[in-house]
This record gives sequence, structure tokens and C-alpha cells, in this order.
Amino acid sequence: MDVLYFAWVRERIGLPREVVETEAATVMDLVQELRAREDRYAAAFADISALRVAVDQTLVDFDAPIGDAREIAFFPPMTGG
Repeated sequence: MDVLYFAWVRERIGLPREVVETEAATVMDLVQELRAREDRYAAAFADISALRVAVDQTLVDFDAPIGDAREIAFFPPMTGG
């Protein structure tokens, strides 16, 4: 599946997107897999309360199932201005 990173998440990881093969059942399972990869992922996902996630362009919670998702995006909360 495609995993997309936006704003400071992208800056910490150093990639805008990547293809990830995973056995994760939920978004949180995927986050734990990513954190274990290396320090830059651990830093990006250190505080998930500062993140939002979308599965196939639908905003979801971190306990949401991944199922047959084609895309998961991680980004900070959006603010108006």
C-alpha cells in the first residue's frame, strides 16, 4: 500500500511517500511497525496525539482496521486561517 507523509511528518521521515508491505491489522499496528524501522520513524510517530490519519482518503482513528486499503496518509491537524 502507499503510505503518504505530510508537513513535519514528511520532514522527519525524509520521504513524501513510500510503498509499504505490512501484515498490520490496524493503523496503530502499522505505526508500531514503522516506529521499529529506525529513529526517524520513531521521531515522527513519537506523539500520535499530534497526528491525524486517513485511510483511502477518509479520516479515521488509529484503531481503525486497514483491511484492503490502498493508501494511508499521516499529517498534522489542519487549522483554518
